[in-house]
Amino acid sequence: QVQLVESGGGLVQAGGSLRLSCAASVRTFTVYYVGWFRQAPGKEREFVAAISTDGSITGHADSVKGRFTISRDNAKNTVYLQMNDLKPDDTAVYYCAADPSTGDWKLPKYHYWGQGTQVTVSS
Repeated sequence: QVQLVESGGGLVQAGGSLRLSCAASVRTFTVYYVGWFRQAPGKEREFVAAISTDGSITGHADSVKGRFTISRDNAKNTVYLQMNDLKPDDTAVYYCAADPSTGDWKLPKYHYWGQGTQVTVSS
């Protein structure tokens, strides 16, 4: 069983920055791929970014490329999402997810999910 807890969300003005954290309570964190997804009201959950087990490979959605960066610290069982130059369209609940298999990591088919953290960007 893997428990994921997101933190770091909040209210920020457009152009500002936030860093989200996803802390995992599992001994073998290094075997899990981790992804960030977001869901705005009335919209489907969408892929934001993902990272391989050792952090050597990352992927970002086109909408956040150049502004968001995913990283991980396996010693701390934590994955981060650094979000810069935030825009009102980035407003959503952000979820982290983990799975021991990669598959298509852009799909929301991860086995374990956190409860989400709200990010609100004001114009």
